[in-house]
Amino acid sequence: MDRRSRQSIAIISFAAMAILFALPALGIAQTAETPKPAADDVKVTVDPNDPTMMIIESKGERLRVNTVTKAVEKLSAVTANAAADESAPTTAAVAQDEPKEDFYAYEPGDEPFDTRLVNVPTPRKVPKGTWNMNFTHRFSKPIHPLSESGPLLLGFDSMSASSFGVSYGITDKLYVSAYRSPLCMRGLCRTIEVGLGYHFTDQTKRSPVAFSAYASVEGNHNFTQEYTYNFQAMISRRLGKRLFLFFSPAIHLNSNGQHRFNPRPEDYYPEATIANSFKLPTHGASFGMGVSVRITPSLMGIFDFTPRTGFKLGRIDTLYDDNFNVIGFKNVSQPSMGIGFQYSVGKHSFTLTLSNTQATTTSRYNSSNLVLSPKNLIIGFNLFRRW
Repeated sequence: MDRRSRQSIAIISFAAMAILFALPALGIAQTAETPKPAADDVKVTVDPNDPTMMIIESKGERLRVNTVTKAVEKLSAVTANAAADESAPTTAAVAQDEPKEDFYAYEPGDEPFDTRLVNVPTPRKVPKGTWNMNFTHRFSKPIHPLSESGPLLLGFDSMSASSFGVSYGITDKLYVSAYRSPLCMRGLCRTIEVGLGYHFTDQTKRSPVAFSAYASVEGNHNFTQEYTYNFQAMISRRLGKRLFLFFSPAIHLNSNGQHRFNPRPEDYYPEATIANSFKLPTHGASFGMGVSVRITPSLMGIFDFTPRTGFKLGRIDTLYDDNFNVIGFKNVSQPSMGIGFQYSVGKHSFTLTLSNTQATTTSRYNSSNLVLSPKNLIIGFNLFRRW
């Protein structure tokens, strides 16, 4: 056999071997491209009771394979279906595992209530490094009776008093505040209040009670004279997700200091010396209480009321005899009460209020400076903003 014949035989042999090696690959490719019947599908699941066990289903047969010992066990249809049902979580189970958003949840410092209800202060937290502004506005004409307030647009045309203040968080517990009221009447005029507060506990998921303590000094005529000293506790209790109860007792030292609210003989002509024998208490105490209800996550209904003892801000009526001689005096005073609706968005809140007082400093909010009974309420509003 010549050299050319031997080369031809070698080429043919090499081609035959290449075809033989290529046939399995061609068969696999063809199999991958050709859809298999549903009966040939292989389904693999993990036993939920033992992660080392796998359930394999193929061509109607079901096998349990131990991935550690490599042992294989043939399963009946009932056993395999039960294992598959246990391993595949239902839609309901998955839905239960997904956390639901709680629209009534909040973090300390983001309490849904404002720093005051209508008049009564609350233990809302002042976080470290934040500036918090409060603004209160009260008109003077009560809504009742409507025959009188109607022509004045329910009191919106009447004289008003606007007070404002700021507080700053030194730490997450300690804060300072300053507040000014423009009210000016006998014994009370252009009052500035400076104070220091401390948060002992905050309302959290574990603790439904918040407690703060506050001490302040008020000075008339832009903090230049006639000082009053306040010591107050502020407590709130959450009941469920919507209801909050509040209690804010306070002591007011020197609230009638220098007897500045007492009648004076020189106020009358001729001088009424009997005024020297009529003396109001020098100090006072108040027991503010209230409730707020979350109607929606952003809307709250609020109510507060403040009983008092000791000195009570009000009006002194003069008693005369038939000859118009002064024979005595009577102190007329009414406790403060307020209702309102508060709407909050982010770091803002707005409260539409109905109250019987314009006084909002710590020693004065407990009484009606207008000497209005709780049924004679005036329109006002509170604003809060945090930076």
